[in-house]
Amino acid sequence: MYYSVRHMTRFRYSAPISQSVMELRMEPRSEKGQRCLNFQLALNPHARAMNYRDYLGNIVHHFDIPGQHRQLVIVAESTIEMKEWPELPDSLPADAWDAIDQLARGEYDMLLPSKYTEPTPLLEALAVELNAVRRDDPMTLLRELNAAIYHTFDYEPQSTEVDSPIDDALQARQGVCQDFAHIMLALLRRLGIPCRYVSGYLFHYQDKADRSAQDASHAWIEALLPDLGWVGFDPTNNLLCSDRHIRVAIGRDYSDVPPTQGVFKGEAESELSVGVRVALADEPQVELTLQPVAQWISGSEGSPSLDEQQESQQQ
Repeated sequence: MYYSVRHMTRFRYSAPISQSVMELRMEPRSEKGQRCLNFQLALNPHARAMNYRDYLGNIVHHFDIPGQHRQLVIVAESTIEMKEWPELPDSLPADAWDAIDQLARGEYDMLLPSKYTEPTPLLEALAVELNAVRRDDPMTLLRELNAAIYHTFDYEPQSTEVDSPIDDALQARQGVCQDFAHIMLALLRRLGIPCRYVSGYLFHYQDKADRSAQDASHAWIEALLPDLGWVGFDPTNNLLCSDRHIRVAIGRDYSDVPPTQGVFKGEAESELSVGVRVALADEPQVELTLQPVAQWISGSEGSPSLDEQQESQQQ
């Protein structure tokens, strides 16, 4: 299977700003049956982008625009080859819990609470409600929690903010894929299961009843299981991850993997719009429609506005 991805981001400013310094995490990873065949980045105003790999192996592009500008447009285009994923077992042996404890010794970063996965009283109440305790076997429990989050929470675009704590979604019983991923991570880390946040894209078939939006990037989680390695679970859509899930970056939570993160110099309000298109590689290209994400947020001299620090990742 071959996919093409076009991810367009536009920042508009109410007054001229300068010295935009930006990091991007938009290039898909090449691993686990997924290979990024081509990645192109276009910037307006033009800038030379450099790249490096962070400590988790994510490809990070960075650039600096020193001149004055009132708009910044970022277009990332990728071609990805995806091999068919092997079938996963319905369950694991009961002694797999002991094997997880052995695996956990080398995965402290993905086991401890992080910025958006800190335990709260509302999370503890949800754990009791969903019977999120070590029982049966790890795969059976993960499948059940994946489905339980799907059925317990309504999917509601723009119901939370990029920096919303998990309590916002827990209290409202609604959110977006970013929230559901954080909730599942927090539940699993309580149980000593190493797990990580994954940002990327989901290809939507017309006959699939996916809840996540087609014109936005996506998020899910991966759990480390004995003999299987990192296995992906998508609680937004009640799916085990497959060759429809295109992995871009991994981290402890969203704060490790925002697609855009940066600062600018100036005093202006900023407006953020984003458009994403994921298609089969042989499908004709269509014009992207940019959707407003954050409108006219204040930014002051030397202090970045929130939307330029972190592009709203998932809807």
